[in-house]
Amino acid sequence: LLLRWRRRRALWRKVAEAQERQERSLVRMEAAARRFREQHPSVSMVSILSLPLPELSKKLRDGSLPPDHVFYAYVGKALQIATETNCITEFLQESETQLRKTKLMEKQGLLYGVPVSIKDSIDCQGHDSTLGFIKNLNKPAAEDSVVVQVLKRQGAIPFVKTNVPQSLISYDCKNLIFGQTRNPLLYTRTPGGSSGGEGALVGGGGSILGIGTDVGGSLRFPAAFCGICAIKPTGNRLSKRGIMSGVVGQKAVAAAVGPLAKDVESLALCLRALLTEDMFSLDSSVPPLPFNEEVYSSTKPLRIGYYETDFFTMPSPAMRRAVRETKQLLEEAGHTLVPFELTNVDYVIFNYCVRGMFADGGNSFVKKFKGEMEKGGMGLFFWLAKTPHWLKTLLSWISKPFVRSISFYLSQRLWDSTSTPLTTSTFSPQDFCHQFTAQWKKLNLDVMLCPMLGPALGIGYPAKLSVAVSYTMLYNALDFPAGVVPVTLATDEDEEQLKGYKGYYQDWWDRTLVKAFRGSVGMPVAVQCVALPWQEELCLRFMKEVETL
Repeated sequence: LLLRWRRRRALWRKVAEAQERQERSLVRMEAAARRFREQHPSVSMVSILSLPLPELSKKLRDGSLPPDHVFYAYVGKALQIATETNCITEFLQESETQLRKTKLMEKQGLLYGVPVSIKDSIDCQGHDSTLGFIKNLNKPAAEDSVVVQVLKRQGAIPFVKTNVPQSLISYDCKNLIFGQTRNPLLYTRTPGGSSGGEGALVGGGGSILGIGTDVGGSLRFPAAFCGICAIKPTGNRLSKRGIMSGVVGQKAVAAAVGPLAKDVESLALCLRALLTEDMFSLDSSVPPLPFNEEVYSSTKPLRIGYYETDFFTMPSPAMRRAVRETKQLLEEAGHTLVPFELTNVDYVIFNYCVRGMFADGGNSFVKKFKGEMEKGGMGLFFWLAKTPHWLKTLLSWISKPFVRSISFYLSQRLWDSTSTPLTTSTFSPQDFCHQFTAQWKKLNLDVMLCPMLGPALGIGYPAKLSVAVSYTMLYNALDFPAGVVPVTLATDEDEEQLKGYKGYYQDWWDRTLVKAFRGSVGMPVAVQCVALPWQEELCLRFMKEVETL
């Protein structure tokens, strides 16, 4: 007991030191922003912050807007949003040095002088990538990740790192080190996760461009919950070298790196800047596919598949309305909308996603938490990984009438590393992907319009509602590019209709989900826009059409 007490005290000391560093970072930001304001009292910070990224970057490149004016405008705004939402974990102090170097650059990249926020799990030289784990504190990265290197070569200035949930396997944003991040639109709501710090900072206007990752919706949840745009590219379209993973080694659910911003044109500008020779030379595993301007700027009418539900997680009234209204606007604009029928989503989520991510019975994932003081809402996962199979079978039979998902978890041996490999199962992931793509091709579709979970859930609910990732994780399993665009706000009528929400299974999960949706009037609701693999430009073109309409 004494040894345990001493070890816990040492861990708390590390946490306290990290929190002090976080506080010092905010103090430095405040001092830097105040010093600039005192030296340049005539600079209009509000007018700078109101510029969309394409216009801002143009003014920076043509010299009509000095980089230091933009940088300190965003340092000041980021500090304000961090104070309100707890989204920033660290100010990258070397960004001020880089700002001075940027002014001397002979070749001005597409993101010249643009301040960019970076998710905690993306390596920045000299800074920790903690993933919310105490054991990862005081282990600064030896070099920048490839994405950060390319951003810098394009003239961008990474200036802060942002908060994440412990392990990244969550769509909330809380860890023992830095605490809970709140939604900038309503503090009682989660900002989403795992790129939750990015969602809060960009959504609150404290960053004009953020870089995050997505392994089940980790870019799309924060964007949808905070009322901004994001795109999850095909898994290998952007380099993942130098990016920490929540579940190391798994390949069943494709992770991806992508941007978050206020509008679609900003996402397109970011991908233009990243999909260059710099990226392809620094990481030869990334296919040399530069941004296809012709596809993005096309005005050809689209043939669009759509669905309102995946028949697994019943959509909220606002989700269903968002798809219907967007469909109608697209049809009125001359596009063709075709119903698409989803099948086997429950099977895919449990057998491919859950079982694929934890194919070793969850052993390597559980080991990540060894020595930690908190398990970040992952209690069910730990229990499943450690419980003997005979007990899981018994509990599956008992729980079936009450919580169908837990029953399925237990009965299908998803956590047994000795069970049948995915590749030899009767219905393999490749079979599902081929079946899905065949239906897509049969309907001659260009893109797909899909629901996106929303509006934002109350803080703490994502830990109880892991099944609600079904709308997003599907496209990680398929490895299709998918973006989100906010299209409406939750209304009083949506709230009223929630009284009749029962769910497809009418179990504990469905009853909890309806509670999580309540009290969201005025919160943004988004739709997902999906394209076939490697067609990010077409996905963005569709997102732009939805945004415009």
